[in-house]
Amino acid sequence: WYQRRVRDPNYVSKHESNFQPSINGGVTMKHNSNQRYATTAMGASMLRELARRNEIPLQEVMVRNDSPCGSTIGPIISAKTALRTVDLGCPQLSMHSIREMGGAKDPYHAVSLYKAFYEQFAGIDAEANDENCDGASTFI
Repeated sequence: WYQRRVRDPNYVSKHESNFQPSINGGVTMKHNSNQRYATTAMGASMLRELARRNEIPLQEVMVRNDSPCGSTIGPIISAKTALRTVDLGCPQLSMHSIREMGGAKDPYHAVSLYKAFYEQFAGIDAEANDENCDGASTFI
């Protein structure tokens, strides 16, 4: 369980305009065009479909590609294991400060998403690997 930065009103220009999560808006999936996070295209697509089917709010965040950011060990693990991965967590404002805060609804959304994942991933994975689709998923 990781926390994800919410769009800080003091630094709006640091995020891509279409990827600015808000508190209580749902779990946030993190992307980076410089591959600094673990989210893969297939992992993101499968998670979006899982959230859509279960009506669980899902947000996406992307730091501008010309803006430096930290990283996680996720991209290394993903590359070495060939697993479909997603870097996600609850949005949080002012992460690592003495006044960091998150929404009261987001942990509920996260638990709902994780529960749906454990109960339904096998079916979504089978659809993604359906031989009749030549490896293409019906939800991509």
